[in-house]
Formats: sequence, structure tokens, C-alpha cells
Amino acid sequence: MVRIAVDMDEVIADFTAKLLSIYNKKYGTSYTEKDLVGKNLRDVHPEHAEYIRKVIQQSDYFADLPLMKGAREALEKLSEKHEIFITTAAMDFPTSFNAKYAWLRENFPFISDRNYVFCGDKSIISADYLIDDHLRHLKKFKGQGILFTAYHNINDSYEMRMDSWEEIYNYFESNY
Repeated sequence: MVRIAVDMDEVIADFTAKLLSIYNKKYGTSYTEKDLVGKNLRDVHPEHAEYIRKVIQQSDYFADLPLMKGAREALEKLSEKHEIFITTAAMDFPTSFNAKYAWLRENFPFISDRNYVFCGDKSIISADYLIDDHLRHLKKFKGQGILFTAYHNINDSYEMRMDSWEEIYNYFESNY
């Protein structure tokens, strides 16, 4: 049985879709993730960085994030053969615990809440694989990292990158 640690934001939860929706409504813009290739919204509009920070630090911001396409189905199938842990750097958003916990319970009821890891530094995670969208977490991870493609990391190089949950599922199904 393989132990797979999975990040939450931009891997199973579409953090950016909600942020863009809120931002576009406030500023009358029509940004999509394609407009952010290789960067974050705060890089595009540094003059609004404080507003963006306030939005994502609201305690309920994470309560209703959309699911990433195929995440629930792939993880449900993978959980039949493997140990799945959700590992979120919740210390980046300290007020997010309750909303993230409730979101996980609602969207991934087949994963025990005993398998939720709320942390800051993911180098403490003991797993065979870590699926994450940030290189900073993968660089310190002792197992095999998988960079999950997101708008902000499209220009980053990493030995093992996957673009979708279908690709991730097929990888584990073929190799284990």
C-alpha cells in the first residue's frame, strides 16, 4: 500500500477560481487563470495586494471552493488501494482551519479526518508521494514529489509533473 499525501489548494480545491470571481466582481475585470500563467494575481496588480490578502485571510474563504476536475473521483478510487492523506499548509492561512476541515468532510467523506494534516512545513510529512502545486514543499519532501500543474507554476521545472487527476490516477493504477 502506497502512502500518498495530497495538497489541498490548487490540487483538489480551486483556490484561484474563487479569488478571480471575487476580484473580477470588485474591480470590473474579467481575468481567467489563463491570464495568470506563470504568476499570481497579486503580481499582476501589486496595488491590490493588500485587498487580495484580506480576501484570502477571511475565515470562510475556504468554505466553498470549487473542486478541481476529477479530484474526488480519482482520490476515491485511489483510496481503495492506497493510504491518502490531505496535507495542507494551513499555517499560511491560520484562520482557515474550520472552513478547510468542513470542506474536506463535505467533499471527501471517504477520507478519514484522521488523515488530514494541517501544517506549515511539509518536510515533516512521512509519505511515499506528495502531490503539490508548490515547489517549496516538494524540494524538502523526502519521498517522491509530483508537481501538480497550476497556472502559477507553469514555468517551473520539476522531474515529475502531472497535469490532471486523470493522469495521476493512471500513474498509480499502472505502477501499483
